[in-house]
Amino acid sequence: MSIKLTSSAFEDGGSIPAQYTCEGKDISPPLDWTGVPAEAKSLALICDDPDAPVGTWVHWVLYDVSPKFSALPEAIPTSEVTPEGAKQGVNDFRRSGYGGPCPPPGKPHRYFFKLYALDIEPGLPAGATKADLLRAMEGHILAEGQLVGLYKRG
Repeated sequence: MSIKLTSSAFEDGGSIPAQYTCEGKDISPPLDWTGVPAEAKSLALICDDPDAPVGTWVHWVLYDVSPKFSALPEAIPTSEVTPEGAKQGVNDFRRSGYGGPCPPPGKPHRYFFKLYALDIEPGLPAGATKADLLRAMEGHILAEGQLVGLYKRG
């Protein structure tokens, strides 16, 4: 099954506006989705940049999102637990929550926002890593969707 993941801030394959990057407010973009299976127990989101010079750079790890939600508003607080009860992991900036695009000057980087519908709640404490979440999700993904944004620093 496939989840359709979109943002009102940028098109799939389009440029991420500066306010969602380290050159702006560094806030998370709004995201919307459809196509989550009825049997989903939770949702998880990973955002990463495979074009980083040091290898894939993790920008956001979010899990235990209730499947009753079909969107994330702009500027999710970077607390370990969101007001809605979702948990946030640690990104490669070594902090909780969203860390926006901040590539070195040069060619544009691709930022993959991947949403997963799971048949479990991962059961991880807040502050987990992407690797922790991927291990917990193994064999439990019912559907997934992705949105790719581009960003190039001046």
